[in-house]
Amino acid sequence: MKVSVGDVVLPGDYCEEISAAGEKSKVIVGPGLQKESNHVYVTKAGVLKKKNPNTYWVDYYQKRYIPARGENVIGIVIQKAGDIYRVDLGSSMSAALSYLSFEGATKKNRPNVQIGDVVYAKTLVGSKDMEPELVCVDSYGKKGRLGVLTDGFLFKCSINLIRKILNPSCPLLDCLKNEWPFELAAGMNGRIWIKAKTMRETIALGNAILGAEYLSDEEIKAMCANITTILAGHVA
Repeated sequence: MKVSVGDVVLPGDYCEEISAAGEKSKVIVGPGLQKESNHVYVTKAGVLKKKNPNTYWVDYYQKRYIPARGENVIGIVIQKAGDIYRVDLGSSMSAALSYLSFEGATKKNRPNVQIGDVVYAKTLVGSKDMEPELVCVDSYGKKGRLGVLTDGFLFKCSINLIRKILNPSCPLLDCLKNEWPFELAAGMNGRIWIKAKTMRETIALGNAILGAEYLSDEEIKAMCANITTILAGHVA
């Protein structure tokens, strides 16, 4: 079955539009799509999306995380094995994180990472058939926002919600940060870490994020205004 952008697609559908575009210019094939030879096929059930100029993906609902290269994820350190930390990502197998994959780390200067710590990392190697490998630095060896996350509150959600709140057109985070300062890390493996001034604010913001999954943009703005009123009344 041939499909176009905006159509509901099923695994095995042939994307003629993407295949044709790939013959003329560079095309980026995202989640839910797979390229075989010069043809692009759908691998997940959902809605075919496009971001200009030539980025395509399938917007689908998924809870089970399958590691993919280059994604930011949130993991929990579950074991130390020599020079490697084993990190739980919520996928079918744990990921490997070398102690040298931190900014400024050397054999004499090891990072202070303990079992149970929450880490924000990037997948260096990731696929459904390979053990994931993580790093806590970018291509320049700088940590940026990656590394161990201290304090805060960690909770799980659907991968669909992660994609929604990270979409620049989603008003949720902008509405919340205008009233209540907080730190947030969103992992593409369906985990969110958030830290506000107080535990009450942290929990309220976490509930707001979870409640936004099936709301429209206008409903999200109304919900954020309601939360702001409740918290402001409590502080007063």
